[in-house]
Amino acid sequence: MIIKSMTVGPIMANCYIVGCGQTRQAAVIDPGDEADKILMALAKDGLTARAIIDTHGHFDHVGANKRVKEVTGAELMIHRLDAPMLERLADSGAAWGFKVENSPAPDRLLEDGDQIEVGNLVFKVIHTPGHTPGGISLLVEDAVFVGDTLFAGSIGRTDFPGGDYDTLISAIREKLFVLDDEVVVYPGHMGTTTIGREKRSNPFCAVG
Repeated sequence: MIIKSMTVGPIMANCYIVGCGQTRQAAVIDPGDEADKILMALAKDGLTARAIIDTHGHFDHVGANKRVKEVTGAELMIHRLDAPMLERLADSGAAWGFKVENSPAPDRLLEDGDQIEVGNLVFKVIHTPGHTPGGISLLVEDAVFVGDTLFAGSIGRTDFPGGDYDTLISAIREKLFVLDDEVVVYPGHMGTTTIGREKRSNPFCAVG
């Protein structure tokens, strides 16, 4: 499995390219901004994007959906509860002082337990609401891409519309902390961590 990480946009969100080493097919997770940077990374490694997967609908994670989809033709996916947010990106970005293009409509609406096949890789969709109603995490092999649900030593904000603190903590403990301790966590901002580390020491949601 190939994992390419890059920080994009003024809010410094993480975009991930996850590729199959055998087929060179890839998923682009959270193309938040700087579409050309993402496209160049795909080309540099000879990867073909087959899926664009949004972990949630906030503009800093989906702002480059339109350009990346136009160039690659990849299938755009998001959880059904966050899909309406894609139609309001221009307004939500403007509220923060940023110019953002609205996203195309998703090609596939995701649900908890769905599987996404990209080459020989299989991504399992885990519904992890709380930061947004339709927030998801994506488990593939020994890695989980969690969007803004969980961070190294922290958790996602819950003070935005649709956020809920208790829901987020429950999602982390019941959906993520049941994974193996060695699973590497790739969050939507800042650096990586592991499930085991956060279970033991995260001040918001550790279980000891």
